[in-house]
Amino acid sequence: MIERFVRWLYRLTGRRYRYVVLVGEAGSSVLVAVASVAVVSTFYDPPVADVLLVGLVAILTTTVGVTYAVWQGGRGQAPLDRWRATAMPTPRETVAAWHVATSSTLQQYRRTSAFVSTAAVLPTTAVAAAVWDIGWTGFGAILFAAVIPGFYGTVLSFGVGETLARPLVEEIAAQLPDDFVFVSRGLPIATRLRLSVPAYTTTTGVVVAGLLGGSAGSRGLVLTVLVSLAVGLFLSFELTNLLTASITSPLGVMRAQLARVRDDDYDARAPVLGSDELGELAHDFNLMAKGLAEREELRSAFGTYVDKDVVELILSGRFPAEGVEVDVSILFCDVRGFTAYAERAEATEVVSTLNALFSEMVPVVQAYGGHVDKFLGDGMMAVFGAPETHADHADRAVDAARMIVDVVDLGVSGLRVAAGVNSGRVVAGPLGGAGRFNFSVIGDAVNTAARVEAATRETGDDVLITAATRDLLVRPQRLVSRGEVALKGKAERVEVFAPTVHAGEVAGEVG
Repeated sequence: MIERFVRWLYRLTGRRYRYVVLVGEAGSSVLVAVASVAVVSTFYDPPVADVLLVGLVAILTTTVGVTYAVWQGGRGQAPLDRWRATAMPTPRETVAAWHVATSSTLQQYRRTSAFVSTAAVLPTTAVAAAVWDIGWTGFGAILFAAVIPGFYGTVLSFGVGETLARPLVEEIAAQLPDDFVFVSRGLPIATRLRLSVPAYTTTTGVVVAGLLGGSAGSRGLVLTVLVSLAVGLFLSFELTNLLTASITSPLGVMRAQLARVRDDDYDARAPVLGSDELGELAHDFNLMAKGLAEREELRSAFGTYVDKDVVELILSGRFPAEGVEVDVSILFCDVRGFTAYAERAEATEVVSTLNALFSEMVPVVQAYGGHVDKFLGDGMMAVFGAPETHADHADRAVDAARMIVDVVDLGVSGLRVAAGVNSGRVVAGPLGGAGRFNFSVIGDAVNTAARVEAATRETGDDVLITAATRDLLVRPQRLVSRGEVALKGKAERVEVFAPTVHAGEVAGEVG
């Protein structure tokens, strides 16, 4: 109820809300000051008019003191004013404004609470001693007794100030970057309890004694304060320890476990020590940590079967579901003589050999900035230029094809591969249905690349590329034309080229 009212005031007053904060803090302090005058007056039983006069002095001095304190606090709010005046503040400006909004109330009370208490208590006490005709003894007794309501008023006013600042903090917090550096500048919960509980218990004791004790004079006032302090501090000490154990200790454990999760330790668990809100929070934390662990396992398992860069892209949700048209280079490679090898080898040996073969080929593709699109039995399809774009995707694909041939030829599998490369426009995106998708590329350029790889059986080359790929090369390559070849499914013949490191291998070499 109170929070809704405060938010309504914040929306209603806009930039004038700082005056609402001033009225709230001053009003709570004035209320405590007037109540204190009324309670203390019961120990001396002065005329009502004299009580009202002292109460008026308390109102004036307290208002002046709190106004000064709020004015002093406003001097350090330049980051907050800049944030409010900027239509689109930067993350740095938002963080700076958040730090001011969350800590300015505490800083204000640290700097000015002693002055405000002194400015309100001394004049009020002097006027009370003079008007009520209680002499220096009464002056000292009231001054001593004022410690309790002064402390209580400070705690209450501080709480009111923080409550009134909450709508502004919420507005700023909505724009905070997730990874901002958090610096604790607020009042710890344990300290709040150690301050607020004694303030309430001792004040309650003085109020009850004043209302029920009658005109006990200065001696009765001092005695009441001493007893209230003793009983209040004793009871609040026990109560504070109980509250600290039941609130701040579980929160400390939760913070330690959150730190483990932040360091990617998803085995962190918080003990569920009760069936209250903190127990529910610990239970929800454990469910979250379990979910993060499962997500990480999925990511790791997913990365085993799909290129890691593609995994990150898919999980990020940055790639449109309908796909995009992009220019890429496609590399197909296939094992030569694999059918004959598979006929004479055991099935388990065939699988083991293929895995060893792909473990040699895949790192090459990744090293040149491509990603493995799919494995096709004893073959592999790789794409360069999607999902990550590269201006030199043709060069990367040709260099990767040549490196794969050399790596496999020098490897332990005992097999050889051939590769074909083609470049062109394709549609790249997640393909599939019924909950099963694969990031892939489709288009005529893909089919042509597969046919070019098959043409290596006719030309006897390890690597063949198309004219489309040659035209996109940005770095010099020694290429030998193999003329135009007929490709299955293509109406027109396609000119292909073989990369070579030997200048002038055959007629028709191009650079």
